[in-house]
Amino acid sequence: MLIDPKNSCLLVVDVQEKLVHAVHDSAQLINNCLWLLNVANRLQIPTLISEQYPRGLGKTIPELLSLVPAEQLMEKVHFSCAASPNCAALLEKVAVRQFVLIGIESHVCVLQTAIGLLEAGYQVFVVADAVSSRSAQDKEFALARMRALGVQIVSREMVFFEWVQQAGTAEFKQLSKDFLQ
Repeated sequence: MLIDPKNSCLLVVDVQEKLVHAVHDSAQLINNCLWLLNVANRLQIPTLISEQYPRGLGKTIPELLSLVPAEQLMEKVHFSCAASPNCAALLEKVAVRQFVLIGIESHVCVLQTAIGLLEAGYQVFVVADAVSSRSAQDKEFALARMRALGVQIVSREMVFFEWVQQAGTAEFKQLSKDFLQ
C-alpha cells in the first residue's frame, strides 16, 4: 500500500530535550525529523507531536515544536499514543486511516504506538531513518518486530515521493529543489 497524502498524518513521537541527545545518531534523527515536518507542512499533511511526561523529559525540542501549532501537541504518560486518553481525541480528530511515525525511542514509545495504532485498525508506516533509540541494537530489534507485525518500514524519501505522487508539476519541481538537493 502507498502512503496517501489525503489520508495520512505525520506523528512525531517524543523528540524531547532531555532524551534526544542520548539516542544513537541524534543529529541525523533531528535533521530527518525536521526535514519530514517541513515536507508535511509544505504539502499540508496533518501533523501531531506527542510528549512523554514532559515535566520529567522536557518539552519537544524547539526546532520541531516551532513547526506545529500548540493545539496539535499531545502530552502523555502512557508509552503508546494509542493507549493515552490525552492523545486519543486528537488521533481521531485528524480523521485519517494512515499514520507515519517518526521519533524516539524506537523500541519503546514508537513501537508501542505503532502496535496500538495497528490494533485500532490504522495503517502504520515507521520511517526507519527518522527514528532512534539509545542503542542501535534496540532500534534494529524494534524495526524487525514492527515489520513482522505488519507495520510498513519506510525511508524519509519514500514518504516524500508517495506524498508528492508525480513528477513534472511545478510543485514537484519546487519541492525537489527545496528538499532533494
